[in-house]
Amino acid sequence: MSEVRLDQLLEAGVHFGHQTRRWNPKMKPFIFTERNGIHIIDLRKTLDRLQVAQQAVREVVLKGERVLFVCTKKQLRSVVEQEAQRCGSFYVTERWLGGMLTNFQTIRQQIRRLKELERGVEENAFEFYTKKEQLMLDRERAKLDKYLVGVKDMGRLPGALFVVDARRELIAVKEAKKLGIPVIAITDTNADPDLIDFPIPGNDDAIRSVTLIATAIANTIGSTRKEVPDEERRRIEEMEATTYSTETGETTEKEAPKRRRPRRKRRPRPEVIAAHLKDDEKGQESDDSDSAAESGDEAEAKAAEKPKTKKAKKAKKEDAETKKPKKEDVESKDEAEKPKKKKSTKKKAAKKKKEEPEAEADDADSDGEGEEE
Repeated sequence: MSEVRLDQLLEAGVHFGHQTRRWNPKMKPFIFTERNGIHIIDLRKTLDRLQVAQQAVREVVLKGERVLFVCTKKQLRSVVEQEAQRCGSFYVTERWLGGMLTNFQTIRQQIRRLKELERGVEENAFEFYTKKEQLMLDRERAKLDKYLVGVKDMGRLPGALFVVDARRELIAVKEAKKLGIPVIAITDTNADPDLIDFPIPGNDDAIRSVTLIATAIANTIGSTRKEVPDEERRRIEEMEATTYSTETGETTEKEAPKRRRPRRKRRPRPEVIAAHLKDDEKGQESDDSDSAAESGDEAEAKAAEKPKTKKAKKAKKEDAETKKPKKEDVESKDEAEKPKKKKSTKKKAAKKKKEEPEAEADDADSDGEGEEE
């Protein structure tokens, strides 16, 4: 286990905190003083907490489990990725996918899909696909590789989480806490140390500060893995190379199918059979009597309906006769209308007679005027 000295922490600027107005009161035990509106972290407490965190990491690695490094800050991604690869740990340097721990079965399916696409590219399996299909598959592979490249070989949940900024990676911290996974995190003066199992108070923004602490954790992991016996290491590697069906990495055994017992053959009982036959005969007799009674009721109903129908027909005829107008009434109406028509024709003839002499007089006047000319 590599040891870090106080002068190294001081040179790396681990003691610089955030502005006083942005502090979290729960970090007060780890703050030494305040200068120029900035909190100064007590490096002695930082060193003590770092040693405790290294011991926790050592215990996790001795159990045969892995540590997951988490850092999504742009200026620190390369540092964390490099240290995680050096000690053979998993890492997440892009966006933390929600449910990466709590919904690990779905993440495992995405990892399997990524491996299938990579295998297809290596074997030229997509050679006979159309250009558009190849482009879509290439985009899918690039997207999955971007977010899952650091956890591509993670077959089960990690044994611990090393987080650079506990406040920024709050979702990852809560998921680990929900599953009981220990969290080791660099906590600045604006973070909540109660959510962290092993907080390391220090500057989580400076590259040198994060590099120093991440290197110390990675060295502890690397040195502890060498202490693990070869047989245990091989067993762990085989377990990690397998895709497990459960989150704990244990294969589920199917229960053997149970045989159905054959049904017992029932012996025939003549007494029971005779009783059933008697019941059937009684039922048939009752059905026959019911059908006869129903047929008699139907005949009576039909007989009662016949006279009613005759009476109804007679009533309809009488109504129709009353509604029809009589011939005498029609003739009287016609006679009343005829004299009116005659009067109108007489008036028209009188008007025509008056108009004819007037027209003859006009013609005579016009002839006289023509002779005078």
